[in-house]
Amino acid sequence: QVQLVESGGGLVQPGGSLRLSCAASRNIFNIDTMAWYRQAPGNQRELVATINRSGFTYYIDSVEGRFTISRDNAENTLYLQMNSLKSEDTAVYYCYSISTDGAYYWGQGTQVTVPS
Repeated sequence: QVQLVESGGGLVQPGGSLRLSCAASRNIFNIDTMAWYRQAPGNQRELVATINRSGFTYYIDSVEGRFTISRDNAENTLYLQMNSLKSEDTAVYYCYSISTDGAYYWGQGTQVTVPS
């Protein structure tokens, strides 16, 4: 089992930056894919970015070029660097992991607020 704990959310002005972290309770080297999702009020949870063990990354169009996902296997931590933040980025951001055996886990979420 893996416990995921997000941190780094907060209130930031438009155009600002935040760095989210997701600390895993065990070694993430063998975790196949890790990802960030977000859920805005009244909306469904949506995928933001993914990274696999090989370091291959994927971003949704709305964050491409502004957000960077990375993972530090030595520190068992997933990151999301968010630059040029916009009001539409306001959401609760969740860390997600899925292992090669199909087991998946969610973090509890961290709030990111960008006022309009």
